Amino acid sequence: MELYLYLALFSPLAGSLFAGLFGASPRTKIAGVVPSLLLLLSFVSSTVLLIYILSGGEKVHVEMMTWMATGDLYIPFGFIVDQVSVTMMMVVTLVSTVVHFYSIGYMDHDKGFNRFFSYLSAFVFSMMILVMSDNFAGLFIGWEGVGLCSWLLIGFWYHKESATWAANEAFIMNRIADLGMLIGIFLVYWNTGSLQYDQVFATVGSLDKEVLTWMGIFLFIGAMGKSAQFPLHTWLADAMEGPTPVSALIHAATMVTAGVYLVVRANPLYDLIPNVGLFIASLGAFVALFAASMALVNRDMKRIIAYSTLSQLGYMFVAAGLGAYWVALFHLMAHAFFKALLFLGAGNVMHAMHNELDPFKMGGLRKVMKGTFIMMTLASVALAGIYPFAGFFSKDLILEVGFVENHYIIYTVLLFTAGLTAFYSFRLVALIFHGEERYKLFGIHPHEAYKFMLVAMSPLLLLAIIAGSFKMTYFEMVTAVLPATEYHVHSAIAYWIMTIGTQLFVILAIAFAYKKYANNKVKVPDGTSKMENNLCYKTLSNQYYIPYIYEEYLVKPYRELSSVFWKQVDMKVVDATVDGIAGIIYAGGEKTRVMQSGNLSTMLKWMVAGTIGLLSFAVVFGLAVRYSGEIKIILSGLGV
Repeated sequence: MELYLYLALFSPLAGSLFAGLFGASPRTKIAGVVPSLLLLLSFVSSTVLLIYILSGGEKVHVEMMTWMATGDLYIPFGFIVDQVSVTMMMVVTLVSTVVHFYSIGYMDHDKGFNRFFSYLSAFVFSMMILVMSDNFAGLFIGWEGVGLCSWLLIGFWYHKESATWAANEAFIMNRIADLGMLIGIFLVYWNTGSLQYDQVFATVGSLDKEVLTWMGIFLFIGAMGKSAQFPLHTWLADAMEGPTPVSALIHAATMVTAGVYLVVRANPLYDLIPNVGLFIASLGAFVALFAASMALVNRDMKRIIAYSTLSQLGYMFVAAGLGAYWVALFHLMAHAFFKALLFLGAGNVMHAMHNELDPFKMGGLRKVMKGTFIMMTLASVALAGIYPFAGFFSKDLILEVGFVENHYIIYTVLLFTAGLTAFYSFRLVALIFHGEERYKLFGIHPHEAYKFMLVAMSPLLLLAIIAGSFKMTYFEMVTAVLPATEYHVHSAIAYWIMTIGTQLFVILAIAFAYKKYANNKVKVPDGTSKMENNLCYKTLSNQYYIPYIYEEYLVKPYRELSSVFWKQVDMKVVDATVDGIAGIIYAGGEKTRVMQSGNLSTMLKWMVAGTIGLLSFAVVFGLAVRYSGEIKIILSGLGV
């Protein structure tokens, strides 16, 4: 099985290096095809490993070589395939393979075609290191790798100022969070003497609860950055400046799922600190509602889907915070399929609409984009949690967790958020595909995407429909390493009332969205003129003014302070000191350069003068050493 582990891990790296060979060359189709085929190989290898684990095989654990060995510190390049990591491997490789093949068509006419595939495969390789590593140090390498690759891909079109700004924002905000994670990793090593998962988790039970609390808090700060939890959330929507396949990969299989994976992987630690877990769950419930509310009024197709991801991440953290780690991982897996499908469908719409993102300028596209219409509609059904789609089994299970664990406020917030999710999802579908063909006012002639792009998306569509049916198989597999708690409402009547009530609530939200937006009365360009002066609408459309607050009260003061230090300290003190020393040395050189005239008689004179000077110094120094005692007596007599 080790061979399959290496194939799953290193195939994306090989694809990245291969595409990188053509980085400075004109667009070369093979630079996209080969990395895509290598990703397919990685997926097949991951599938073989999954079948092996499902059949009762032992976890696959390899140590390639020693990375660090000094004193008591031992960190190998070690990788593990167990029930948790193989689940993540399947999600990452499946979604990445689809995205790679889709990108061959999406990036077809882009000058950076070769460079794009090199970055994209490197992104997948970094995520595979993150989920397959057997220690916190290896996880951190992958953690920083996905951060770097996200910066490269979000800012892929670097000629656009907005893209470079968004890439820098994502990078800097994640570095802030990663400082917290590093402190958490240091605390882990300081108190357990190891960074290996098995050794750390075997030791944490004997540690003081206060120490464990700080470990959990600092590790979760890192997760907050990667998974864009409040208040480190603003980068996620701005990251839509990158190519749409990048958005699909970030939101479905890499980057933002890393934070959830960290909490799930560290479950033995978080089980011992339930207060931290409750905070994680409470923050997750807040973020779920917070993000959904902003999606209600947003007028950027990709940002609406991005806020949806942020909201669903909140659901995952609720489950993980309440100790339902397998439920969190199950929703992560199911969400990946329909969220990637939504983003790739949005990419099709963007191409058809000449990169237009405002759904109010679309309408009636189902007539010319039937395939994309069907896929995005079914993906939205799954996102809304309608039976029997994947979202029903995973998202409603999180609602059950909140109810069974007696966290009724969290349950109510998530239930209300489910209705909002259904509304904004079908608001988007209605505005894009139904009603009057508003795009004609702008002289746009839309067309469907390449057929092979639709074929590439079809596995995601299938899984968005049927993934929920694998729930029990998944449960039996993953609970071999995660707590095997089952969550059932004790009363069958109460369960059916909750389930049917939730379904009716969601269906009513969908019906309301269609009634309001799937008609010919939507105006262009505003479409919401009656609401735009409303305080609530303004607050939501401006993201609760949080970006404004960050800009005015954090960024600008920091910029001003930096300017002061630059002008008053750096230039007047540091630069002046360095320049002064350089000036003195330069002036000394100017004065003494006459010694190097090249005239033999002049050189001999300087040699004689130097020799006399050295001899004089030697004589004086020798006498001073020999008569130092007498000199001290004389000086003391003089009162010196």
